[in-house]
Amino acid sequence: MAESYDLIVLGSGPGGYVAAIRGAQLGLKVAIVERELLGGICLNWGCIPTKALLRSAEIYHYMQHAKDYGLVAQGISADIEAVVKRSRGVAKQLNQGVTHLMKKNKIAVHFGDGKLTGQGKLSVTRDGKTEELTAKNIIVATGARARDLPNLPTDGKRVWTYRHAMTPPEMPTKLLVIGSGAIGIEFASFYNDMGAEVTVVEMLDRIVPVEDADVSAFLEKALKKQGMNILTGAKIDKIAADANGVKARITGKDGKATDGEFSHVIVAIGIVPNTENIGLKELGVAMDDRGFLKTDPACKTNVDGVYAIGDITAPPWLAHKASHEGVIAVEAIAGNHPHAMDPRNIPGCTYCHPQIASVGLTEAKAKEAGYEVKVGNFPFIGNGKAIALGEAEGFIKTVFDARTGELLGAHMIGAEVTELIQGYTIGKTLETTEAELMETVFPHPTLSEMMHESVLGAYGRALHI
Repeated sequence: MAESYDLIVLGSGPGGYVAAIRGAQLGLKVAIVERELLGGICLNWGCIPTKALLRSAEIYHYMQHAKDYGLVAQGISADIEAVVKRSRGVAKQLNQGVTHLMKKNKIAVHFGDGKLTGQGKLSVTRDGKTEELTAKNIIVATGARARDLPNLPTDGKRVWTYRHAMTPPEMPTKLLVIGSGAIGIEFASFYNDMGAEVTVVEMLDRIVPVEDADVSAFLEKALKKQGMNILTGAKIDKIAADANGVKARITGKDGKATDGEFSHVIVAIGIVPNTENIGLKELGVAMDDRGFLKTDPACKTNVDGVYAIGDITAPPWLAHKASHEGVIAVEAIAGNHPHAMDPRNIPGCTYCHPQIASVGLTEAKAKEAGYEVKVGNFPFIGNGKAIALGEAEGFIKTVFDARTGELLGAHMIGAEVTELIQGYTIGKTLETTEAELMETVFPHPTLSEMMHESVLGAYGRALHI
């Protein structure tokens, strides 16, 4: 006889396991189905372990520049195997934490390949054995995977996705990164700091193209200064890999083609939703032309009792967006009336060196939307804490509606900006205007003072520049 639940969550990533926990808190009988590891890609192969890698690279960078801080460090070297081992240890620790949370909240965990077999029905297959589950509601949270180049499938040897790059068989000597979104630029930054010669190829006219144009320009300049080769407006005409390396023909924005040889290549050209072979098509769940599931503001699909969250739905494809969607979906299932999520209030963070963080509209997007804008921009070099840290490169930019004072967007590049952005995110969620931000007291000496100065600067009132 099939096991029966109030809610089944298919996928245990940051959207899925959070949805399961919230469901249990609301008194629902919950099961979660996972084919691999609790915590999903983000915890085991994405957000968390990459940050562990980047932290090692950051410390290595500081050790190499010890003299800038009046210190002496000699014989500095990096052990890529030890760096990866630490990263995997961090992921394992957090995986165990999610396992504990499932037990604490009395959530039934079914390991195996899940498939929707009918309305309110789901099968789980593992080692040739299948069990049947039923539930009033099912949340699909199966995430996404890296998109391959059509003419160069990843093999884990010379051609890598982010997953291969996280546990490299050897340290690259000359690395080609195709794509300059968050994943591509983070790995480019990591391997550059670790000593590889890195080339980034971006088809669009600037790197990190979803960010404000000023941020893109500043980052490109910073990465070039660090020794990285950045090619924008470029395309890969031909690429081939063998046991010895990768050969690529790259055409630049000037139309000239050059041939290059690389030890490895990381392909970071986007994601593909994991919607195949899980019964969605048979149930008639609506998808867009790229295969992502269509949902309403409560994360409900067009099929009764089926919800979808995270990377299988519309962008932005971010872990914290998935988690928040999980809560929205469960609150709706429980009969509550959750607020719909506003994509303009979802912050984005990229952990390259220097870091990038943003929320809301870029200056260009705000103008395209018809706003008359006021823009503030404050540099790290004007902040005492940044100078004391030896991190005086970067800026904070704010964009306001000139008519109402509404904060439309904030864009940062520099040390620890991924920790600062939440201040503006809270402000946007509370519909704060420039008046409240100007009247807020920021502590001294902190990097956060630049947030205040940027707001003041938009209205010609900056004090320290």
